[in-house]
Amino acid sequence: MLLASGVQERERAAVAQRYRLDHATSAIGAEMYVLTGQARQYVITGDPTHLIVYDREEKALQSLENRTRRISEAGASPEELDLLKQALRWADTLRDEQRAAIEAYGQGQQDRARSIMFGAEYERELDRAERLIERFQYQLDQRTAAAVDAATNVSRVWRLASEVTLGTTALLFLFVLYFLFKRRVLHPVVKLSDVVARLAAQDYDVEPPAYDKIDEIGDMAQAIRVFRENGLERQRLERERSADLAMRDLLARMTQRMQACDTQQGLEEVVQRFMPEIAPALAGRLYLLDHARNMMIAGCSWLSPVHSRIEFAPIGCWALRRGVPHRHAGIEIDVPCEHLDFADGAPADSICLPLTSQRQTLGLLYLEPRDGEDYDPNQTLEIYLKMLAENIGLALANLRLRETLREMAMADPLTGLANRRALDSRFAFEVAETERLGRSFSCVMLDIDHFKRFNDDHGHDAGDAVLRAVGETLTGVTREAGMVFRYGGEEFVLLMPGLDCEQARERGEVVRQAINALTINHEGEVLGPITVSLGLASAPEHCARSRLVQVADAALLEAKAAGRNRIHISVEQDRRLPNR
Repeated sequence: MLLASGVQERERAAVAQRYRLDHATSAIGAEMYVLTGQARQYVITGDPTHLIVYDREEKALQSLENRTRRISEAGASPEELDLLKQALRWADTLRDEQRAAIEAYGQGQQDRARSIMFGAEYERELDRAERLIERFQYQLDQRTAAAVDAATNVSRVWRLASEVTLGTTALLFLFVLYFLFKRRVLHPVVKLSDVVARLAAQDYDVEPPAYDKIDEIGDMAQAIRVFRENGLERQRLERERSADLAMRDLLARMTQRMQACDTQQGLEEVVQRFMPEIAPALAGRLYLLDHARNMMIAGCSWLSPVHSRIEFAPIGCWALRRGVPHRHAGIEIDVPCEHLDFADGAPADSICLPLTSQRQTLGLLYLEPRDGEDYDPNQTLEIYLKMLAENIGLALANLRLRETLREMAMADPLTGLANRRALDSRFAFEVAETERLGRSFSCVMLDIDHFKRFNDDHGHDAGDAVLRAVGETLTGVTREAGMVFRYGGEEFVLLMPGLDCEQARERGEVVRQAINALTINHEGEVLGPITVSLGLASAPEHCARSRLVQVADAALLEAKAAGRNRIHISVEQDRRLPNR
């Protein structure tokens, strides 16, 4: 582009040179014609004004050397200067003839002066000078045109070269711009677009590219990083919420199962089944309080705990002492419980959760890390464990309340023996069990002799004392628990599953003799002697198992009819029961 510009400058210089040369030669031709015209006017009119003008113009002309130097300085070539010199010589010749004509006119030779100025020779010389000037201008035009054409061609070449260079530069610039755009804009945008697509699919494991530059792409990358962090936090919260819901559902199902348990063994099985699911990293035991011995007894365990004893006194656990959960290790150190094993040096980490209800201690939930590993339960798990301990405590309280109510409903409050309702339930169970096993089943019906007269003679309080004493004797003599029942009034029933008639008779005789040997002191008065009558029936020897109580009752009537204070064995099968 700069070279083309230089060529254009040379072209303009050539044109300017041509202008200067044209101006110079035009001045020479004009001067030549001006002198000719003034000289002719003078020789025709004789007017001195023309002579004055002629003299002034002649003085204004420069000599041949000066004019030649002027033209040479204007930039004419030697050939052109040679033509111009010839033209100037003819112009000087014309000037000499003009001066001769003026002198001749001044001498009065008007005809001669006019013949000089208007002669054929003067015209030929004037034409020759004019032609030389025209040839000079023609050559000048040709040279200038050639120079202009050459400059134009060179300028065109350089312009084309500059255009090609400019195009190449533009292409190179566009390539560099595209490379920079692709590297700085396109690649980051494509990467960010891929990251956004994966984030939209909730694939938050993707790592957004790091752009530290402060521009729109950097702002976009920062926004995507913030979005990803928010998504990860949302996923974490959703996982925690799902885990919390799953844990609460597990606790709810465990609580439902515990509330549906009718026995302590069933509750222990529920705890043993669910605890490894709730706290898989913790082994443990469920301790229940034995009120009779005032000891904490292990009811069940899971995942093989090793650091706590099977039974211990409640005072040996700080959780039971204080009534709050206790952990001796962890962030805040505390005193270890006495029921922990100190054999290997420092006691292992453990968590003791008291099981209470209505401010009454029912048991203890003990937990320890599996395989002796250190374990730091988080706050959420501690909350779950506390909820679990509360639920187990409530389930134990409900179970014991139901057992108490059942005992109250099934027990005679005076003697402490099971009542008739309990008899009906237990009798049906034993009937089905002995039938399934094909075992004998015996029943003894017992009645205190002359009890009504005893009440009339000694009062009802004394009668109650006799009933309690008989009940205690029956409980002590019989080997099986829960097989002695108060049937009603002064009547009692003994169930003897697995005993045949002879074995039951021997047991009944022992009962009769033990009661006969009773000595009852009531308000300083010795009550006695106490005798009883017994009726015995065995199945399947005497009747069907379902009719044992009725047949034994009939045998009791036979014993009373035979004189009382004896045991009577039913001898007839399926006989009609007499009315009392």
